[in-house]
Amino acid sequence: MKAIRRFTVRPVLPEPLRPLNDLARNLRWSWHAETRDLFRSVDPERWAASGHDPVRLLGSVPPGRLAELAEDRRFLRRLAAVAGDLGDYVTGERWYQHQSAELPAAVAYFSPEFGITAALPQYSGGLGILAGDHLKAASDLGVPLIGVGLLYRHGYFRQTLSRDGWQQEHYPVLDPNELPLTLLKEPDDTPAQVSLALPGGRSLHARIWLAQVGRVPLLMLDSDVEENDLGERGVTDRLYGGGSEHRLLQEMLLGIGGVRAVRTYCRLTGHPAPEVFHTNEGHAGFLGLERIAELCADGLDFDPALEAVRAGTVFTTHTPVPAGIDRFDRELVAHHFGPAAELPTIDVERILRLGMETYPGGEPNLFNMAVMGLRLAQRANGVSLLHGNVSREMFSGLWPGFDPDEVPITSVTNGVHAPTWVAPEVFRLGARQIGVRRTEDAMTVGGSDRWDSVAEIPDQDVWELRRALREQLVTEVRERLRASWRQRGAGTAELGWIDGVLDPDVLTIGFARRVPSYKRLTLMLRDRDRLMDLLLHPERPVQIVVAGKAHPADDGGKRLVQELVRFADDPRVRHRIVFLPDYGMAMAQKLYPGCDIWLNNPLRPLEACGTSGMKAALNGCLNLSVRDGWWDEWFQPDFGWAIPTADGTGTDPDRRDDIEAAALYDLLEQRVTPRFYERGRDGLPDRWIEMVRQTLTLLGPKVLAGRMVREYVERLYTPAAHAHRAMAPEAARELADWKARVRSAWHGVTVDHVETSAATPTAELGSTLSLRVRVGLGDLGPDDVEVQAVSGRVDPEDRIADASTVPLKPVGSPDEEGRWVYEGPLSLDRTGPYGYTVRILPAHRLLASGAELGLVAVPSEGTGEGAGVLMR
Repeated sequence: MKAIRRFTVRPVLPEPLRPLNDLARNLRWSWHAETRDLFRSVDPERWAASGHDPVRLLGSVPPGRLAELAEDRRFLRRLAAVAGDLGDYVTGERWYQHQSAELPAAVAYFSPEFGITAALPQYSGGLGILAGDHLKAASDLGVPLIGVGLLYRHGYFRQTLSRDGWQQEHYPVLDPNELPLTLLKEPDDTPAQVSLALPGGRSLHARIWLAQVGRVPLLMLDSDVEENDLGERGVTDRLYGGGSEHRLLQEMLLGIGGVRAVRTYCRLTGHPAPEVFHTNEGHAGFLGLERIAELCADGLDFDPALEAVRAGTVFTTHTPVPAGIDRFDRELVAHHFGPAAELPTIDVERILRLGMETYPGGEPNLFNMAVMGLRLAQRANGVSLLHGNVSREMFSGLWPGFDPDEVPITSVTNGVHAPTWVAPEVFRLGARQIGVRRTEDAMTVGGSDRWDSVAEIPDQDVWELRRALREQLVTEVRERLRASWRQRGAGTAELGWIDGVLDPDVLTIGFARRVPSYKRLTLMLRDRDRLMDLLLHPERPVQIVVAGKAHPADDGGKRLVQELVRFADDPRVRHRIVFLPDYGMAMAQKLYPGCDIWLNNPLRPLEACGTSGMKAALNGCLNLSVRDGWWDEWFQPDFGWAIPTADGTGTDPDRRDDIEAAALYDLLEQRVTPRFYERGRDGLPDRWIEMVRQTLTLLGPKVLAGRMVREYVERLYTPAAHAHRAMAPEAARELADWKARVRSAWHGVTVDHVETSAATPTAELGSTLSLRVRVGLGDLGPDDVEVQAVSGRVDPEDRIADASTVPLKPVGSPDEEGRWVYEGPLSLDRTGPYGYTVRILPAHRLLASGAELGLVAVPSEGTGEGAGVLMR
């Protein structure tokens, strides 16, 4: 019989054990080993059965065991120590509190998914794991962040395989009362709510659940409440589920509802109001509209409100391809805003203009969430150096007239939260070397000096650690493989072979990630005979562990999974290659440490960053990867291998895959496996161990989420907070009026004549030329513009590369025709073909970049010397 109603019955803890409840409700346990060890000691069997979830554990422990622990003085001492440590962690001063700069009072960080722990399955892949690591690192550093997301009742799907290897999706229902969450409540004990207006007089209501991530509150909006109709209750049903309108409502709830949730949380708790709003990908872009509406309600017009909102907004793009961006039909967006729907005081056309692709190559009837994100943020970034370049190219249409390298999108390379991803055995080895506190600091704050001590760890210790981790992975793989085959319908009698799967002394390669086509799950199968030779080599075999989920709607991805599974099912090789279904955080935390090589072979440059190799590296695993994302930036032969790419425009996809697969096999046969199996005089693979050591000392400090968050604070959050403070209502009105005046007058801005003191087309290195320029400013004055000389090496078509800019100064007053003369020096600091040009940009003290307005005036073809080539 099916129950008509469900309750969650929580245990009543004896008074001495009450701190266990606080420890379970703060997700710091997910990266704090002592807290997890404490919960394990409550009941080891139930801890394992709970999936290492303290909330589920405490709900299953018998009262007799709780009474026993309440009398156990040793346990109570441990409990007091761990609870006290959490108290110090949450209230004590950390890195952020010791900075001298005027940092933001608070930052609101919005993301559609957060991967904090397997016990709170609200993530699908890299974006969510990155967001979770961002919150954890902010907590460790003491950054006053407020996370904002949605609570999906089904989370992302669970993956199993059919007998023939086809991916099957399952959507278990999540009860928030059984998760490490607390309902945010008003002073009268009623649940706090936010509401959105929908077309037709309907409303979308959502409750606010709080996940405490160390020091950082994470607010999660849940539409499955009784006040909603059935359709609205399902808005937060699944992560990345449903059609266009469903996704639009999710993103309106995340952005608009999220700002309202932040205001509610700050009102109820006294938390400082955020000065900076960080949009992690375009899904939360509507938060800017809600903040504009707030300012309009306080008396600002739309344009000044837009300037005030932009000043304090940071936008991070994670996709290197337009197909990865959410885009909605113009009419669908228009239907959900305006007098009869949400944000009724804002003209719908103004809203639409923020997201429409009104630039060359755009589709003018589509509303683009990333485009809106960029137009609503004064600061934007990609997530690796290469991805920054790709993003500037991809979005250059928003800044016409500027070279892609001048598009105002910077980059902050992603990092990973070491305490979450480093195996306890690795941590213990570090602690033995430099002490627990210094090891914790090395993993959270970073700093290369703390990592240098890895060089002093004996080879024998490094190698024994690597083998122990590999052995743990072998055990884990066999357990998961047996469970998978049972789900596929196999009987126990058929599965004896699983006891011989993998070998703790064989070179182990890991490949685990989402399965879109560009990540090329099956590139390793390109030459199956050659792969079999590698797997079955009599002296230097390799073994491969593969995992990954295809999107439920991506049949192409599912076919790739099936192809890999069928190969791994072959009795000849199934002891050497396995596919593990249901890749998630719990599996990943075992997989990264146990592998010797982390394989990554995307189509370059389609990997924005890719952080799985970073997590592997922190455990002493070496990377074997295409030079894409972060690996392009930090690769060195000292600690890994780069798979050559065949990404020329003339190479068709099939041929490219053949070339790059052959390069992968060559590397494995000729360089990787010999290095692993060759032994030095002491019987150890000393050259391999040295690469492990170099990975930890050189890559370790770079790949940390602590480093990443510090960069966000210093390079983006703090400038955004200063800009926010400077953009008081009067300043916002001034900037909006000035922009309107400049845009309307820009047609009158011209570069009329350019001349230099150079008498010949050659000059000597180190000499300085005088530059004189005559310009027309129309209705603008010298205070509205900056006239620049732009110079650098030139290519055969006289395009300037590696340009440097020098501002020129006005000389005297305008002439009879109203033209101004600007002068300045031009230093010739490079040899070879060298050229210059002149341009005029808008200039205002409140702009973050000269390119911000997308306006530039340059010489016409017949203007004086134009971009005269000075040195050959």
